[in-house]
Amino acid sequence: MTENPALARRLGTGDAVVIGLGSMIGAGVFAAFSPAAAAAGSALLVGLAVAALVAYANATASAQLAAQYPTSGGTYVYGRERLGPWWGFLAGWGFVIGKTASCAAMALTFAAYAAPEGWERPVAVVAVAALAAVNYRGVTRTARVARIIVVVVLLALAVAVAVSLSGGEPRWSDASPWSGATGGWYGVLQAAGLLFFAFAGYARIATMGEEVRDPRRTIPRAIQVALAITVVVYATVGVTLLATLGPDGTAATPTPLTAAVELGGQGWAVTVVRVGAAAASLGALLALIAGVGRTSLAMAREGDLPRWLAAVHPRHRVPHHAEVALAVVVCVLVLTVDLRGAIGFSSFGVLLYYLVANLAAWTQDDEHRRFPRALQVLGALGCLTLVVTLPAASVAVGAVVLVVGVGLRLWRTRRPRRGAPAT
Repeated sequence: MTENPALARRLGTGDAVVIGLGSMIGAGVFAAFSPAAAAAGSALLVGLAVAALVAYANATASAQLAAQYPTSGGTYVYGRERLGPWWGFLAGWGFVIGKTASCAAMALTFAAYAAPEGWERPVAVVAVAALAAVNYRGVTRTARVARIIVVVVLLALAVAVAVSLSGGEPRWSDASPWSGATGGWYGVLQAAGLLFFAFAGYARIATMGEEVRDPRRTIPRAIQVALAITVVVYATVGVTLLATLGPDGTAATPTPLTAAVELGGQGWAVTVVRVGAAAASLGALLALIAGVGRTSLAMAREGDLPRWLAAVHPRHRVPHHAEVALAVVVCVLVLTVDLRGAIGFSSFGVLLYYLVANLAAWTQDDEHRRFPRALQVLGALGCLTLVVTLPAASVAVGAVVLVVGVGLRLWRTRRPRRGAPAT
């Protein structure tokens, strides 16, 4: 039997950074500050710092593991190699189901900004199909489109910050973390949980380990650079919103950047923000499709998902079966499900994914260690703590889906192979 061709190593450090930025500086920067302000008031900035710290700990684990195992699949592969097949499955299952929901959420977010009223769902389906086609044509096209989207989003954010601060007298005292803090430490942790997933895009860099040149050098550097840029951008936006709208004003609207720009009295800037929000959603969706497709590829290679998904296109060298299947599932979700409540479920899966990454990185020996083990302890404890802050319904749904996945894998592994005697 002819083996599937390998993926092509075509991405440099700059490409990997851009894909990570396209994942992290996504729709969350236009919406996540509102619920974070409702949870913690001005202390959302402390929550942002906590989220960034946990994200950095997780990023070091992912970078260290990706340098040792430069292949597609991310923590699914790391968990299998360091902890055993079941741990890898838990990470991969959490990533695939959580990020599939995120794909649909990003498509719907794009449509909310870009589509005429009543056409949101059809436009979201078109967006999914178009970006799946971009991924299908090859990863270099993915990086090229991601670069354009990142530039558009950063320009939109720069305009939003400049117009918001120039439209009146910013109240810098409102940006003090404790001037309007609410909710105590639980509120801070809840805000951190809401803001953490803005940083989760570095996982997409690790899942593309088979497609970057010199992965042992490129992946750790790209992850840290992308994360550092994202922290600076989010901190700038957070301070701007608190100084212009105040904690209560930020919490009162689902589109705080639009509200801040409207105070500046520049109608054209509102359009720029809407374009930026739409582009950010597309950037996140593009990177999500690439990342989920490659994790599905890795799981299918091991038989944890149907092996049909392990096919790699002979010309474009992408996991085309996995990406087509993902696009179909996401389109069905976009047309049938209200995913606002699924955000917490997606968060549950992502935190499980990073918990396994930290546990796997803890077991690495000195030869492959690039960061102190204390960071893995911090990352694992941070993941567990942020899970506690999620809504109870999200945790319950996530636990049920996790149990279903475990049950299906148990059934598959205990089922007698064709031609083998039953035991």
